Amino acid sequence: MRIRKEDTIAVVIDVQKRLYPFISGNEKLTENIVKLIKGLKAIGIEILVTTQYVKGLGDTIEPVKVALGEYTHMEKISFSCCGDDNFISAVKKSGKKNVIVCGIESHVCVLQTVIDLLEKGYRPVLIEDCVSSRSLNDKKIAVERMRQEGALISTYESILFELLEISGTVTFKEISKIVK
Repeated sequence: MRIRKEDTIAVVIDVQKRLYPFISGNEKLTENIVKLIKGLKAIGIEILVTTQYVKGLGDTIEPVKVALGEYTHMEKISFSCCGDDNFISAVKKSGKKNVIVCGIESHVCVLQTVIDLLEKGYRPVLIEDCVSSRSLNDKKIAVERMRQEGALISTYESILFELLEISGTVTFKEISKIVK
């Protein structure tokens, strides 16, 4: 079951300033999410961005904002992104079936989004090295649950090369630089 760029969209879930300092492995997580975003942009994958209760949790962290460039975030109050009409409308409008998922927290917003995407007939692709929680055990259990529910699990480097499909192109060279 290959993930092809023509049928793929991505979502960056709630990578926000006030919660982020408490997330396990947040420095490496930032590095990985930025690489994923840069790679997805190079390949031409549309990226949706959500925030949870901006007044309390703050805006998206700066390195992610810089990597995204121009974007519109969708503020939500439901833990699942699918509880937000703007999000689910954007996914439907895209016509894509695969949804690459990264962000925080693994055991709350990410987990609930993945389960809801599955229930709505989408194929979530969880990027394991681009999600985390305050507790590593919460992340571990959430990833296991998402796998059991039917989500595909990948890493940022693996999914970028899977979407790319071939070497020897300008985009391949760009992705190769990003992942090094």
